[in-house]
Amino acid sequence: LQLEDEQGVFFLKARKATLERFHSENVEEDSIENGNKHPKTPFLLLRHGQVAEFDVIFKPTLAQRLEGSIHVLLGNIYSNKIRVELVGEGHKDEFTLDGLEEDTKERNAKSSVKKNIIDAVRVNHIQFGDCHVGKPYCRTFTITNRTRTKVMCFEWEADAPFRFSPKVGHLPPGCAKSITVTLKSDVPATFRRHLVKCKVAEINFELPQTKVEDWDDGMRVVTWKDTTRKLPGARWPENEKVVETVPELAYTVVEESSREAEVYLSALVAYAEFKLSRVVVWFNDTFPFQTRTATFTMHNTGKVALEYSWVEGADSEEAVKKPYSKTLMR
Repeated sequence: LQLEDEQGVFFLKARKATLERFHSENVEEDSIENGNKHPKTPFLLLRHGQVAEFDVIFKPTLAQRLEGSIHVLLGNIYSNKIRVELVGEGHKDEFTLDGLEEDTKERNAKSSVKKNIIDAVRVNHIQFGDCHVGKPYCRTFTITNRTRTKVMCFEWEADAPFRFSPKVGHLPPGCAKSITVTLKSDVPATFRRHLVKCKVAEINFELPQTKVEDWDDGMRVVTWKDTTRKLPGARWPENEKVVETVPELAYTVVEESSREAEVYLSALVAYAEFKLSRVVVWFNDTFPFQTRTATFTMHNTGKVALEYSWVEGADSEEAVKKPYSKTLMR
């Protein structure tokens, strides 16, 4: 394997199982033909059925598009060459979204072929997958303030059936905050790269920064209110628990600091559907201590995975406490 990287931002690392298959012997000169030079030792020897795994690491030093390639030379002659293209895009954002997924299906392949350009894949996608109507599904990612001195505020512009928590908040310099996205739809729906934007801006507080604490709309403060009842000759001490939202501190937005971050959401929400080959199972006459078996089939005819469980009993009111549960994929 030969790594070509002019900027020195790509790194090739073999995994532990692969390292055991490396050899350091020199390749015989008779294997060189047509003036092709054999690669420097060590080389990798793969026998039939064996697999070699490598990690390609991208560590950019500049905020720009960067390219590299890996040449794979095969056989004793080293004339059959395979080239693996490496494309990465370094960024230097002050506000980042971490822990999201790639969406390689949305790459514009036709445009890339015509322009001979391979685009770096942006990691800004959340895939909920198959979801049942009326059931909540959650995904979590992280937002990070990459600056050392700036305080930022954020607000997610999400509508039903998606809910972001926290939806509004502040992010101190160098800090991160977990964001939970909940999907609960009461009707069947399909979401393909549903766009949700997040407004981000740099802010200044009226108070000194040392006295400013982290805040978001999910923070609560619990107090106890004295509701003692007093009657002539009697007294019943009572305390009532009061939960209140932590108030947001006053601030001003720094001019020309507003920006937007984008997250794409995909999901398939549908009712579970199935079909049984029979609804009544008849057993022939069976002698005591004899066993008979009857078979029927169940087909998942819906668009999402079917979660089901069998409850044994003479009737619906006499159910066994340990039902048989399983999931049938579509």
